[in-house]
Amino acid sequence: MTQLLHADAAGIARAVALLRAGELVSFGTETVYGLGADATNDRAVAGIFAAKRRPRFNPLICHYPDADAAFADVVANTRAQRLAATLWPGPLTLVLPRRPDSGVSLLVSAGADTLAVRVPAHDTALALLREFGCPVAAPSANLSGKVSATTARHVLDGLSGRIAAVLDSGSCPVGVESTVLDLSGAAPVLLRPGGVTVEALEAVVGSLRTGDDASGVLRSPGLLASHYAPRLPVRLEAVDVQPDEALLAFGPPLSGAGAVFRLSDKADLTEAAARLFAGLRQLDADAAALGLIRIAVMPVPHRGLGRAVNDRLRRAATPRS
Repeated sequence: MTQLLHADAAGIARAVALLRAGELVSFGTETVYGLGADATNDRAVAGIFAAKRRPRFNPLICHYPDADAAFADVVANTRAQRLAATLWPGPLTLVLPRRPDSGVSLLVSAGADTLAVRVPAHDTALALLREFGCPVAAPSANLSGKVSATTARHVLDGLSGRIAAVLDSGSCPVGVESTVLDLSGAAPVLLRPGGVTVEALEAVVGSLRTGDDASGVLRSPGLLASHYAPRLPVRLEAVDVQPDEALLAFGPPLSGAGAVFRLSDKADLTEAAARLFAGLRQLDADAAALGLIRIAVMPVPHRGLGRAVNDRLRRAATPRS
């Protein structure tokens, strides 16, 4: 049963305890209600996708109590620093290169080399983030494809029984998602319009490009593009494996592979989702050291989180020009 928590000291403390236990907690921001999980906990982040019935591993936004905390996980350029000084806290998400030593789960960024970060302008959210002390990954708190929630009741209407708690923070004053600005390239690119206007952004950093990232890498929620792809070609639905292949195993591994990464020995789909991007990266690294030519992937059921895992694997297996 989903707990409804008051936005007081006791409610925030309970929400923090649940997050630390790897549970999902929805909380209000100035934009919409977010569905929060410990961004450093692979399994907790995978739980977001399961709860939302999200069909793909789209990148998630990480929430922080201040700019210093956010910039500990990303490389902030001059534009980012100016925007943070001017528009944070606020409904603005910045996409920046993730630091190599960032503890944020690779699942948060869908395996990409960037991270979407923001500091919300909401007293309850900031109190929660300060007390928790770790980044919180939080997409909108609704079932995938449904209307975003701007009250605690909206969250419960869609997610009751699927998450641990809702921290009732009242109605969201902005009511639309944050603006997403990609600062990872040479020029700033507006990826998603939202609570901060283009005019406000251009007053700080000059003219913007608009549209998706030309590289084809999905850097933000709500975009249609491919995710991180391994260097090696990928062979799906493998029922056997060769010595010159690496194996991404689901359940008991097949024998004969040159290297093996176990998504889940117990065939647990949540565990497999949590370990997917780390597994692809690890096998790429193993292949470089061992001279392997391909990644063979054992079948993963097309149900629950398995649909998202298979969507990602299908994209990884698509031939690249």
